[in-house]
Amino acid sequence: MQVSGSNANKTSSATFNESSVNQIKLHNIADIPTVIDFDGGMLSSDAGILLLAEVEKEVGIIKAIAEVIPDHRNQSYVDHSVSDLLLQRVLQISSGYEDANDCNPMRYDPIFKIIAERLPLDGSPLASQPTMSRFENSISRSTLYRIAEILLDNFISSYDKPPRLIVFDFDDTDDTTYGGQQLCMFNNYYKDYCFMPLHVYEGLSGKLIATILKPGKRSDGQQMLSILERLVSHVRACWPETILIFRGDSHFAYPEVMNWIEARQDMFHVTGLSGNSRLNKEVQAHIERATQIYRMWGRKTTLFHSFYYQADSWTIPRRVVAKIEVGEQGRNIRFVVTNMEEANATVLYRNIYCARGQDELYIKEHKLYLKSDRTSCHRFQANQFRLFLHSAAYVLLHALRANLLKGTELANASFHTIRIKLFKVAALVRQFKTRIKVQLPSCYPLKDIFIKASEILRILRTT
Repeated sequence: MQVSGSNANKTSSATFNESSVNQIKLHNIADIPTVIDFDGGMLSSDAGILLLAEVEKEVGIIKAIAEVIPDHRNQSYVDHSVSDLLLQRVLQISSGYEDANDCNPMRYDPIFKIIAERLPLDGSPLASQPTMSRFENSISRSTLYRIAEILLDNFISSYDKPPRLIVFDFDDTDDTTYGGQQLCMFNNYYKDYCFMPLHVYEGLSGKLIATILKPGKRSDGQQMLSILERLVSHVRACWPETILIFRGDSHFAYPEVMNWIEARQDMFHVTGLSGNSRLNKEVQAHIERATQIYRMWGRKTTLFHSFYYQADSWTIPRRVVAKIEVGEQGRNIRFVVTNMEEANATVLYRNIYCARGQDELYIKEHKLYLKSDRTSCHRFQANQFRLFLHSAAYVLLHALRANLLKGTELANASFHTIRIKLFKVAALVRQFKTRIKVQLPSCYPLKDIFIKASEILRILRTT
């Protein structure tokens, strides 16, 4: 790295000097030897993450979380504030450094030091893995509750005005554990020890509402109702007239939840319903009809039928919509239960219920691309805090994509694609007495997108 007007950080240089003895020889180019070494200086491969740091200044999710985390450390010995630790961890997660161990090499990265408002070369290093691990294990249960409220408040404040309708998409996923983590349990469905974190997203926009770490088993109806009550109470306080829809697959068809929703105004539920012999009997005539049509035309046939049904655990009959599909693979019979009395059966199943499949993509972004299953701490509360850190990364990346990348080739890209194409760009960082200069490659293929996003941020800062 080229430096003008300043000396490079001696500690940083010493850390990496030992790699200079390593040299990789390649084939000759025009009879000239070609080698690779690690003496390029303190370059960064993550310059694009500066955009996400600017998004945080607009969204403020990290700042808000930092304000509710008490700091009991002796401030005379503190090198890294709570805000610094959160910013470092969340932005590193966003850039693909999801493990606390990654803090050790990345603490010297000039781009991440800029994000933490430290001089890229002369500034002190960021937090190490031991510091970050102690931080993650210091969070109390009451603080976790306040962080959950911060995420919910951030969701509400992301709207300029109360929306006409929002959809609470509930789903959980397996989070396999490999050690002695508290409350990990053997799940017979997944045939392994795991947690079962609950993810709640707004189904129309993909905005994150809540992520709650649960032991490795399904919640019962009362537990799920308790979560829903708190979410709805918080949202209703801000949006009293917004229509709310609770949506989930068949294991969210809890009688307690349906009873509670049906007692409220402007609130609906639509969930899958596990089939049984009584339900199959209700649609037998439609199965026979679909089979006849398939045999006649040789094409997959799909019919929809609506009827009322009362399970033994229900206090009243409820509307059930059935999808009857017959094709080369045989029969596929699915059921949905709802209190939407007026909705057309076909529209309700295809356009309302099936849209919940998008929720699985949101979980994929959170779990697969942001690696939110890195819940390897022993303490359950520490693992819940880690889940919140990954959720904060999701909030920032979603805001970046929805607001700054609209109309570009990355408007519908996955977080992984955004990271690879936009964040992973090499930079030469130069520190002068009067300014800091970050130089990106002249042939950077997403130069126009980077400039456009930066211009939008500039306009937001001035309004």
